[in-house]
Amino acid sequence: MRTSIDKNTLLTTLKTYFGYDSFRNEQSAIIETVLNGEDAIVIMPTGGGKSICYQLPAVLFEGLTLVISPLIALMKDQVDGLKANGIAADFYNSSQSAEDQQAIIDQVANRDLKLLYVAPESLAGLNPILNKTYISCIAIDEAHCISSWGHDFRPSYQQLGFLKKSLPQIPMIALTATADKATREDIANQLNISHAKQFISSFDRKNITLEVRAADKRLDQIKRFLEKRPDTSGIIYCLSRKTTESVSTSLAAEGIKATCYHAGLSFDERNKVQEDFIYDKTQVVCATVAFGMGIDKSNVRWVIHYNMPKNLEGYYQEIGRAGRDGLKSHALLFHSYADVLQLRRFTQGAGNEEVQNAKLDRMKQYAEATTCRRKILLSYFGEFLAEDCGNCDVCKNPPQFFDGTILAQKALSTIARVKGKEPIGAIIDILRGAKNAHILDHQLDQVSTYGIGKDVSWKDWQHYVLQLINQGYCEIAFHLRNNLHLTESSKEVLFNGKKVRLTAPTEVLKQEPVEARKPKIKKGNELFEKLRALRAEIAKEEEIPAYLVFSDKTLKELERARPTTEMEFLEISGVGQRKLEVYGDAFIEAILDFQKSKIKKKGSKSATHQVTFQMLKDGLSIEEIASKRDLKETTVYSHLAKLAQDGADLDLYTYVSREEVSRIKAAQKELEHPEGLKPYFEHFEEKIPYYKIRLALTLIEMEG
Repeated sequence: MRTSIDKNTLLTTLKTYFGYDSFRNEQSAIIETVLNGEDAIVIMPTGGGKSICYQLPAVLFEGLTLVISPLIALMKDQVDGLKANGIAADFYNSSQSAEDQQAIIDQVANRDLKLLYVAPESLAGLNPILNKTYISCIAIDEAHCISSWGHDFRPSYQQLGFLKKSLPQIPMIALTATADKATREDIANQLNISHAKQFISSFDRKNITLEVRAADKRLDQIKRFLEKRPDTSGIIYCLSRKTTESVSTSLAAEGIKATCYHAGLSFDERNKVQEDFIYDKTQVVCATVAFGMGIDKSNVRWVIHYNMPKNLEGYYQEIGRAGRDGLKSHALLFHSYADVLQLRRFTQGAGNEEVQNAKLDRMKQYAEATTCRRKILLSYFGEFLAEDCGNCDVCKNPPQFFDGTILAQKALSTIARVKGKEPIGAIIDILRGAKNAHILDHQLDQVSTYGIGKDVSWKDWQHYVLQLINQGYCEIAFHLRNNLHLTESSKEVLFNGKKVRLTAPTEVLKQEPVEARKPKIKKGNELFEKLRALRAEIAKEEEIPAYLVFSDKTLKELERARPTTEMEFLEISGVGQRKLEVYGDAFIEAILDFQKSKIKKKGSKSATHQVTFQMLKDGLSIEEIASKRDLKETTVYSHLAKLAQDGADLDLYTYVSREEVSRIKAAQKELEHPEGLKPYFEHFEEKIPYYKIRLALTLIEMEG
């Protein structure tokens, strides 16, 4: 099955339905592959634009694109987003009545739908339309769920191999944000698309600041973190249900709109948490890893890991839920020795215990790194940075190393003298000369190194011993009650004078100075806040999430460019034809109102178009006015139209010929008074520019 489409049509479709002027990463090549009827496996980071890789072809295919998605609760969000872009879409799942399900099948049969989302468990209900008469493409979202090597394995996904066997000519595209080589091979084999083209985009999310802190007074640190980020959305990931509840309760007591999410909640309760978060009713969700997959919320500004994740795949995907709009975002991870022990316990007895422990070790190495964290994270996925990233805590505040040989010798000597029979806590207690029950009962106060490190705090000793473990001078015997053992390398330090470099602990609480909870809006953000309020109002009226109206990134672009005409508005990234038609007037009016208010505040009696008029009378050309006022020429021409309507001594026929006006007047009748300028532009095959159409219509209106 092959659909031949030229590149211009692809770009036009991209702008019309999704509002973008160009493709990102390998989107264009992926889309062409799918339209050519070939299978594809797409590994692209969250926020990298995976969805467009199957949604755009869906618009161009004659039949239906079937999308397999793992979470029923998030399908409505996906469908709402497509409908907001003017694309016919729906979902099919077990939450619907039999009548609703039949109505959807009828829509497919009538070719009224372009995309249909379905969970693997509900596929059987679609048997009547699972054939090449109706299906043009199959997309498997979150494809890593099919693999037991993946970090989020779902048995229901393993039935999907039948799709390619029953529809061999239909192109299939499998997509995920995270998959190592073993997982990619598993996806290809289980879906029966072993010859699929593989597209692996850069895993580097440059807009996300990476930071790791010691898990000391985590809750206080989180509160300080949020005080610096009022009114922003974020997710706090926790290992246990109990922690999600306690953290959310504590934050709510501070007046923060926080709630919890975990598998112990009912379906309706979980669904409400997700909807409230998506619709900006909840600011913070404290969740287990069950939360977040497939969420398209673009304005998540930060992700916090209250506990350390079990592997880098899960960590990468979870932090990827921040900053999907490309704006600056933050990923904060708290790291503690207790978390490592707990995660080790989770892996005990698992069928792939060795693999899980190896992945946990890599996660631990990332958390304890003293070199660029992004380099470590990306290298895990086979991508290598030549330079340090400059956007992680290590790069921004490089650790200060000192000669820690004496400290290392004290610690390693103590481990040797207790013959590897004590865990890290007891080793530190011996060094500090503690007199607790364990020390006294086991006569550890008789060890020759007892008390030789009493001048160093317990927390600092823990910091140093963990570094010795990371550098391979000692190791944790997890199978022997987590006791510390010496390694071959420790002999070099104890007997051969090898030097050991350590880093000094940092005081993490000083990193986040307390600020006022509700800082005043900066002057430069006044328009952004005005546009955000308008977006919220529209979203409430249409009962869709605010980011489906426009993303924060698009609002920032509107704030910067301040378009005041339809043509200028359409040039904004994220504005497609339908969004121009539906929302354009309201946002342009808001921008104009804002500009008028700023002119009034400055005490100027001249509106912006009057300034243009004065410069025109001074003999400046349209090009010179645009340059001096830092405006687009189309904006200057819109000023001329406004001036003429207000009765200014201005001849618009200087800029548009009488013949052109006559042609546009004839087109007006032929097109039966169309809305906007675009129908005229297309009618004349783009040969009459927008500004002339605008001026001609003004003249036609003035001349009756």
